[in-house]
Amino acid sequence: MSVHKLENADRTSVPDAAETLGFRPLYRQVKAIFVRRLVDGVWSPGTALPSEAQLASEIGVSQGTVRKALDELAAENLLVRRQGRGTFVAEHDERRILFQFFKLVHDDGERRFPDSLVLGVETGMANAAERAALDLDAGASVIRIRRLRAFETIPIILETLSLPQRVFPGLETAPIPNNLYSLFAARYGVTIAHARERLKAIALSADEAGLLGVAQGTPALRIDRVALSLDGSPVELRVSLCLTEEAHYLSDLR
Repeated sequence: MSVHKLENADRTSVPDAAETLGFRPLYRQVKAIFVRRLVDGVWSPGTALPSEAQLASEIGVSQGTVRKALDELAAENLLVRRQGRGTFVAEHDERRILFQFFKLVHDDGERRFPDSLVLGVETGMANAAERAALDLDAGASVIRIRRLRAFETIPIILETLSLPQRVFPGLETAPIPNNLYSLFAARYGVTIAHARERLKAIALSADEAGLLGVAQGTPALRIDRVALSLDGSPVELRVSLCLTEEAHYLSDLR
């Protein structure tokens, strides 16, 4: 990729292009350039980044400015710093997902990545809730995945995922892995950067309770998550119904 000195960089290639560059801290301007490289796939998951000195020389800023931009991306879990080895683009491995995106923890305190059983995959026209969450036009198609997730064979989560079909073409006919975010990145070049969640207590319907192996009306925690890609586009709506008799939702606030 040919990115020259920052003052000559194409402003349309970075987020918030309407904002005058001079009004943003320099390290945030550099960060925006790095984010664009991630979005465009110039730096793919697992890739080792050039050294801070190389990046600073290429962009035309100080090494300290580059370091501050990289540190912020690392704090957002988009990059990984490895002592003595350098800086790498983060991958959606199970450990990262477990600590960044999966918040249901067994009451014994041990963090575990649940097993998954796909109950069904279908495509169809997006409903009103899906259009609103995923910013879709009327008539847009989505892929819906319904699956059961378990801790050591004990069902604990029933979830339904809605995905824009135009973003993930062919996914409906492919094997559905447990770690979907890794598939999104590897096959479609879509990296999940962050997510928004809403939590609500509900009572399970007969169908939901039957799949989870509990009585109708059993209380559960409903988690509505919208996952966003690096460029801020919503790419996944996930509705999870969670049993909490032996598990709890853990959020580490900083």
